[in-house]
Amino acid sequence: MTATDTARTTPARALTPDRRRRDVASTVFVCVLWACLLVAALFLFYVLITIVVSGVSRLDANLITQAPSTIRPATAGVQPAIVGTLLVVGVTALIALPLGIAAAIYLEEYADPRRWFNRAIELNVQNLAAVPSIIFGILVLAFVVRAPLNFGAVALSGSIALALLILPVVIIATRESLRAVPREIRDGSLAVGATRWQTVWRQLLPAAVPGIATGSILALSRAVGEAAPLILVGATTFITFTPDGLFSRYTVMPVQIFNFALQSREAFIPLTYAAILLLIVILLALNGTAIVLRNRFARRW
Repeated sequence: MTATDTARTTPARALTPDRRRRDVASTVFVCVLWACLLVAALFLFYVLITIVVSGVSRLDANLITQAPSTIRPATAGVQPAIVGTLLVVGVTALIALPLGIAAAIYLEEYADPRRWFNRAIELNVQNLAAVPSIIFGILVLAFVVRAPLNFGAVALSGSIALALLILPVVIIATRESLRAVPREIRDGSLAVGATRWQTVWRQLLPAAVPGIATGSILALSRAVGEAAPLILVGATTFITFTPDGLFSRYTVMPVQIFNFALQSREAFIPLTYAAILLLIVILLALNGTAIVLRNRFARRW
């Protein structure tokens, strides 16, 4: 009889009481996790179905082309909020993305981790990623809206607040993307005589673009849905004109939705849900773009 036959005929060892208890505990834990996931999914589906059913009737051309109105809510829209959102988030991207990517390149490729100030920068970046958004609004209110810069409650102030909010996220996402590039690519580029900057510009950044783009789009998605810091720095809850520049009064989609929700007339209910539905569509489009970019340009090393 071979060793294989002997192994097949050997009876399985009985489970010990300790192992049996661990198996039971693991099964119970998995069941609790699935139950929590099911409850959360049910609540999410209920909210989404309520928004779609209540707002689809007002998801029309007037919603996109008309200004808000307290007199004619049946034909009112959110055009100033859409333009304000695009303006504020666009300037936010112009401020936060170059600064965040440059800071990540410095921290990951140039900074000496033995220096105390580099360690302090890394620690502060990690901590700032978890700071509540209202803190950034207070900071911008104190130093940008008021003295010393004294810009006032304009679109540029809102963009600066959102740029500070997403800057740590962009830095962390970019650093993780650079770390994912194999070390051999750096060493090979330096070995053939390339400078460190040429290695970063021609080798590392092209290889890290999918991760950087994904993290940046997700960070901008967060900025699109923010309301608290913008209310603090002067986003107007009700305007009927379209913002025409960085130093114009403005509003954004979340703030406009908040204003609609405060109205007591029943005609504002479908308008509020329609604006929420439009914001969800914008966020889903941004997140979908991030997923497509990640899957399209991702590299396997």
